[in-house]
Amino acid sequence: MTTLIARRLAQLVPTVLLLSIIIFSLQHLLPGDPALVLAGENPDEATLAAIRAQYHLDQPLIVQYLYWLKGVATGDLGESMRHNRPVLDLILLKLPVTLQLAVMGICIALVVGISAGVISALRHNSTIDYATNIASLAGISVPNFWLGIMLILFFSVHLGWLPASGFVSPSEDLKMNLATTIMPAFVLGTGIAGVIMRHTRGAMLQALSSDYVRTARAKGLNERTVVLKHAMRNALTPIITLGALEFGALLSGAVLTEQIFTIPGFGKLIVDAVFTRDYPVVQGVVLVTSLFYIILNLLADIGYILVNPRLRS
Repeated sequence: MTTLIARRLAQLVPTVLLLSIIIFSLQHLLPGDPALVLAGENPDEATLAAIRAQYHLDQPLIVQYLYWLKGVATGDLGESMRHNRPVLDLILLKLPVTLQLAVMGICIALVVGISAGVISALRHNSTIDYATNIASLAGISVPNFWLGIMLILFFSVHLGWLPASGFVSPSEDLKMNLATTIMPAFVLGTGIAGVIMRHTRGAMLQALSSDYVRTARAKGLNERTVVLKHAMRNALTPIITLGALEFGALLSGAVLTEQIFTIPGFGKLIVDAVFTRDYPVVQGVVLVTSLFYIILNLLADIGYILVNPRLRS
């Protein structure tokens, strides 16, 4: 197991290097000149030249990339052109907000999706099975922005139970923090719950029809032990990968949900940075979310080994 983890870690180095090249290159395909955005209206050539020199925009792309890569290697992601603050500080300020939403969303998705998938597989071709399949399809098909608006209309406007927008830090008021994040977390988790439910159902149906499950039942084991210890443990293997990838997607893809609920997370940060041509912020946010994907894949590989002992050899 240690050798496998070491091998995976060694593969991260070229992956991260290639990723940094792609991020830096694609960023400069965006139209517009960031120096013009920073200089304001009617700038003179001296001002533009000073701005380009300050941010190395007057250098060839390869030189700009090396400057950026050197900073990234030392923990310096550059300075925001708009906020005049280190990019790392902005990321550390916004990351906990999106991270909380992602954790709450994936928890809702895993609890609902795995439970519904197992129940649907155990009640195959029954009314419950059909109902859970319809619910999962609805969760996958309904757009997040529409569901978010409907939840605001019902729970905030009509019932007045939850605030329609905003965010309160858990360090300030935990109860208010949960009130402001439960709806966006539910919106994020709904679609993923539908995907997880369908994958869990398929994996459980395959596991329940396997020889080792029939052998376990023939030995006289009770149904709960057969389902939880034998069938479900083997069916969880594809769910580990799916959960890791979907969690990464929540960190990088919560833009619309954060905009609808006015939550100051990664979504608002990246949207503002794109519109203002704030290259360092865009590069920093994309790099951090990409690194999360890589780390989550590594954790998924470790999870495989823990769930399936045969992979340890």
